[in-house]
Amino acid sequence: MLLRDVTHDDVDAYVRMRCDPVMMAELDGPLPAGGMTDKVRRDARQAADGTAWIKMICPEPRTPGEVAGTVTIWTHDGDDGPMSEIGWMVLPRYQGRGLGGRAARALLERARDEDRWGEVHAFPATTNVASNGICRSLGFRFVGEREVEFAGRMLRTNHWAITPRADLTPG
Repeated sequence: MLLRDVTHDDVDAYVRMRCDPVMMAELDGPLPAGGMTDKVRRDARQAADGTAWIKMICPEPRTPGEVAGTVTIWTHDGDDGPMSEIGWMVLPRYQGRGLGGRAARALLERARDEDRWGEVHAFPATTNVASNGICRSLGFRFVGEREVEFAGRMLRTNHWAITPRADLTPG
């Protein structure tokens, strides 16, 4: 597996992930394809300047154009100030191979090794068995259920938190 920064060439992968009803079922449905070019442009800029780690999950290092999904750590304003959050998506044909968990672990290990991001939060939908399982397997602490906004939509989620430096379980 290879994790590489998102680039302007990843619009098609974003459309396949974010505009597909199956992929977005846990996130209240697909997003409009028309906004993906701008979203990729913003994400590529943040990845390039290091303000967010926005990685494309490539199952084969020799073929970095083959994208299985994304994993991202970024900071945004939370209820009590800045909050670091991690999220991941894996396309259906690549699901069940452990790529999402391995990608999330790799980014959290980097956060631990660089002592960056502090406590990291995850907010998978309460019904997203796979993502909640990844949180448990990586050593996240369950904080509770919480309503969060995603793309202008309110979602019922499980709130998980991990401090990579202290809590990341051995791989």
